[in-house]
Amino acid sequence: MKFFSLLSLILIITLSSCSSVRVASDYDKQANFDGYKSYAFFKPGIDKAEISDLDKKRILRAIEADMAAKGFSKSENPDVLVSIFTKTKENVNVYQNNFGFGYGWGWNPWFWGAGQNTVSRTTEGTLYIDLIDASKKELIWQGMGTAALTKNVDRKQEKMNQIVTAILEKYPPQAR
Repeated sequence: MKFFSLLSLILIITLSSCSSVRVASDYDKQANFDGYKSYAFFKPGIDKAEISDLDKKRILRAIEADMAAKGFSKSENPDVLVSIFTKTKENVNVYQNNFGFGYGWGWNPWFWGAGQNTVSRTTEGTLYIDLIDASKKELIWQGMGTAALTKNVDRKQEKMNQIVTAILEKYPPQAR
């Protein structure tokens, strides 16, 4: 029974770690972040993002919601321009499963089967959100979030919201 409790704990930890977003940010220490109140999307930068137009829409919707929650308004004459950049990579993990039953030889007197391998493939995506001072045309803040992506169309917007929110939690930057 202890074995199944341990297996359940490992499975829960693994699944919860897959749903997390790793974030980082950097910023221009000379920028006056209190002066930025409006934004617009920087179309040339967004057009270069190598993802589907549907995924771009999902990301932009999530950014709009988070920017509004931070008190920003969308504007034709913005204080900041918002651009995105994406990268993806496929992770391949091979696990050796030693589940079975019976007595055998080896490091442990309870030998659990042998040589059954499981291959797991996940796609990990990294989203960069750049905030550019519209008047100076200079990058003032960049946030980055990396997470496992989902192929489930019904959950894609939820996942994009989670990633964008985690990134924009770092804005405005706090003095370090």
